[in-house]
Amino acid sequence: MISKKYSQLLFTLIVGFFTSLIMTLLITYINTGLDELYVKRFLKAWSVSLPIAIITVLSLAPVVKRFVDKITS
Repeated sequence: MISKKYSQLLFTLIVGFFTSLIMTLLITYINTGLDELYVKRFLKAWSVSLPIAIITVLSLAPVVKRFVDKITS
């Protein structure tokens, strides 16, 4: 079992992983269609989008949390 102190980091990594996966799958399909090179194009795009998504979630999560805390009671 993973220690509770890593729960926020694990949450961030999982959100970044699935967000980039789903968006890259769909955007690659919309932009290029589904053919024999789809998987290769998807994997190339995902190799770029995954680190960007994780870094974005890591940097924006604290800001968004503070904002949500301010606007909710």
